[in-house]
Amino acid sequence: MPTGLEFDPGLPIRLSADQLAFEYGEGMFGPAPEMRDLDAIRPSLRDPHCEGPDPVYGIAMDIGWHRDRPALEHRMLLYGAVVYASGRLGSEPVRSQGHVHAVAPHSGWSPPEIFEIWSGKAIVYAQERAEDDPGRCVAVTALPGQHVIVPPGWAHCVINADPESRMSFGAWCDRQYGFDYTGVRAHHGLAWFPLLRSGGGLEWQRNPHYRPSTLIERSARDYPEFGICGSVDMYSIFARFPDNVMFVSDPARASDLWPGFEP
Repeated sequence: MPTGLEFDPGLPIRLSADQLAFEYGEGMFGPAPEMRDLDAIRPSLRDPHCEGPDPVYGIAMDIGWHRDRPALEHRMLLYGAVVYASGRLGSEPVRSQGHVHAVAPHSGWSPPEIFEIWSGKAIVYAQERAEDDPGRCVAVTALPGQHVIVPPGWAHCVINADPESRMSFGAWCDRQYGFDYTGVRAHHGLAWFPLLRSGGGLEWQRNPHYRPSTLIERSARDYPEFGICGSVDMYSIFARFPDNVMFVSDPARASDLWPGFEP
């Protein structure tokens, strides 16, 4: 049966044909998705009064095989699935509002996150800080089967780079996840706004509420330092080699890598 996905995520999951939602196959658990409406993300948009799809995206936190649920809970890991609408938010592509991960009580860290693109074309934008000086700013383009790791404490958002189609992805998160929007909203968004060109593609405009910064644009890459290489789906990596994913809920395991790490 067609799944609507361009990459097999290692789970019996498919996109709903007419909603920003997922359908789960036998042996899998997952909730009805939460909808993020346009009003919720307006504070971080270049034009807070723009028109666009509403809801903007649907997010299903905590999915997986029933057999894996005890291991996920024990390891404080959570796998989520997200689907974005097609279209545009004024002059911007469809995207999330941007946030920093709140510190997880069990680890004392702002957790990192692993993104795996399932369909469409995504850009993961991340900046080192949500302060006047945003530090390093990186925009990573990722296609189905590719992965992007956002390190601890970085402000970030995910962008649907193709207004003609929906985009979906999975993400490894900390089970005690939380979102801190304070710094991003205080600066009226992230340090760079993605804008849709009239002839197609994106360009970037600096947010004047931050100090000047340089944006690095790159394509998704492998992460051999974490054992994440090629297009093996991240859920299967967890099932076979769970320690390769444990840096999400236990970032101290990679404490020597984080200072110079970029997505």
